[in-house]
Amino acid sequence: MDKPPFLLIHPTKPDGAPTLWKELRELLAFEIANGGQVSIVTRLDRETSGLVLVAKTSAAARKFGLLMQRRRLRKQYLAIVSGWPEWETKVVDAPLDRQGKHQKSEIWLKQMIHPAGAAAETEFRVERRFRRSGGRARPQPARRGEGAPLRNSREVDQFSLIRAIPRTGRTHQIRVHLASIGHPIVGDKIYGPDEQLYLRFIETGWTRELERRLLLPRHALHSAKLTIDGEMEWESPLPADLARFCSGGLLVVP
Repeated sequence: MDKPPFLLIHPTKPDGAPTLWKELRELLAFEIANGGQVSIVTRLDRETSGLVLVAKTSAAARKFGLLMQRRRLRKQYLAIVSGWPEWETKVVDAPLDRQGKHQKSEIWLKQMIHPAGAAAETEFRVERRFRRSGGRARPQPARRGEGAPLRNSREVDQFSLIRAIPRTGRTHQIRVHLASIGHPIVGDKIYGPDEQLYLRFIETGWTRELERRLLLPRHALHSAKLTIDGEMEWESPLPADLARFCSGGLLVVP
């Protein structure tokens, strides 16, 4: 199924907030009453949109679980990042661990690159580069060597659409790896310009100041493709808010 942004996968608090798991159980109530189940095989962060694989039977859940163990279930994401990479394709092989285990961190779940962490590897490909100026986006050719990573305020109008192909499945892997090479995901409150923006968001919600700093009310990451080797394939285009950002349109604030 195609998950919208801002929807939790599973409940985190007993407040009755909408979750994908709850909505699927309501949608599949007949199947569940006749021996079915809801098993969410691939999970996404609350702000990440896109494809989620769901098993409706225990047999399907076991099958998908084995496929994941054998690395036959492959994922591809689309991300809008700051800056124009100097490369067309790049593989980041850098282990990840929870930052709080190695240094002070105000965000418990925040990850960092650390040699003691778990192996993590992501392939990145530049889909296209564009420039936003005066609320409009201007496409740029994706030629080798064109552009440079985001370095100063004069380059904040340069963005790229990146295809990310994770070869492992660590927490926040794509977000950390992109930030580590100088191209953080647009709208990322934790790994973007300042982690304090995340703490501020928790306290105040979305504000004009956060919009000025982050540009988007959610991180611009979308699960675009799921493939089971030799069997099935699903694709999901960029959702409206991210497509609008690429074209220079107005932003949607929840």
